[in-house]
Amino acid sequence: MNRAIVHIDMNTFFVSCERLTNSELNGIPLIIGGGDRGVVASCSYEARRFGVRSAMPIHMAMKLCPQAKIMKGDMELYSRLSHEVTEIIQEKAPVVEKASIDEFYLDITGMDKFYGSYKWTDELAQRITKETGLPLTFALSVNKTVSKIGTGEGKQKQNLEIPQQLVQSFLNPLSIRKIPMVGEKTFQLLSRIGIRKIQTLSEMPAEALQRMIGQNGIELWKKANGIDNNPVEPYTERKSISTEHTFSQDTIDIPKLNRVLLGMVEKLSYQLRSEQWLTSTVTVKIRYANFDTETKQCRVQYTSADHILTQTVTELFDKLYQRRMRLRLIGVRFSGLVRGTYQIDLFNDTEEMLALYQAMDRMKNRYGFDAVMRCAGASFKPNNKNEILKRKSD
Repeated sequence: MNRAIVHIDMNTFFVSCERLTNSELNGIPLIIGGGDRGVVASCSYEARRFGVRSAMPIHMAMKLCPQAKIMKGDMELYSRLSHEVTEIIQEKAPVVEKASIDEFYLDITGMDKFYGSYKWTDELAQRITKETGLPLTFALSVNKTVSKIGTGEGKQKQNLEIPQQLVQSFLNPLSIRKIPMVGEKTFQLLSRIGIRKIQTLSEMPAEALQRMIGQNGIELWKKANGIDNNPVEPYTERKSISTEHTFSQDTIDIPKLNRVLLGMVEKLSYQLRSEQWLTSTVTVKIRYANFDTETKQCRVQYTSADHILTQTVTELFDKLYQRRMRLRLIGVRFSGLVRGTYQIDLFNDTEEMLALYQAMDRMKNRYGFDAVMRCAGASFKPNNKNEILKRKSD
């Protein structure tokens, strides 16, 4: 039996959320992002016609589209509406993966026996738009890669169904840029030898492609040939990553406690980014010398940025630690995880901040986490079983 995999993409999600609360924004070029030195988090189709794109510096976007209206963005609103969409989908779909704040994969294999996969998906899409007011595009095909590419094409051609026998003819004329794992460097490398269309890439010997671009070559060849066996991974808000630190001697040293917390946040944040997670819930845990244990948590915008999460953890710790007794343990947990690569707060941060995070992560990836750290958090060195990073599903 061929699989039936749906990819749902909430169209210009941040823009659509803003237009729900203010109809005067309909039909005008709209950019969601930070100030003059920030970057574009999202933009309307009216702005895209002028060449504006996500992650573009705001000053460049304004040169391309000077008549655009710029808004800072309301992540609390976006998170709430994302949860509403998630609840509707989870109520109906048998297997759901929330790939990011605004996109989902659904495995509805076998639905054709009872109802019809495309008809079922179309009715779900209509229900989402009716109940939330948010537009979306979907594509139905045999795997995640083809469905995701289909959604991108469907934004111009409406929702698509791509059965197995049409997969290769659908992919062949498209640019290799359409394949999700093809970044700018890979595109330039392949372009230099004349490979710009998926058909050309699919006809290339897989071994030659592997020699050219490394271990990802085989995977790229498979995607170009419409092969992707990756499962839809069921989404749960209860996934988390966490770390705890037990002190060799109970302490009331506030500066020391803050330094350890900062190191813990930096380590967890790097893990979020390296595994492409975003967190929406932050929890701080403390255990006093008499073994009394207390926790405090709060919801945040989806993020994986150290400086945002550090501020949140520090504020939670200050509210939580009120008894001024010695502490034997502190811990930090990030939960409510979704897949995503919005690595920093695109609404408030600058091009320089984006570049800094990317450079630090490259060094950590190459030389190890301890290769570059903030000075204040460098004293955090996991050295016992209580300090090992953990992923939980409970």
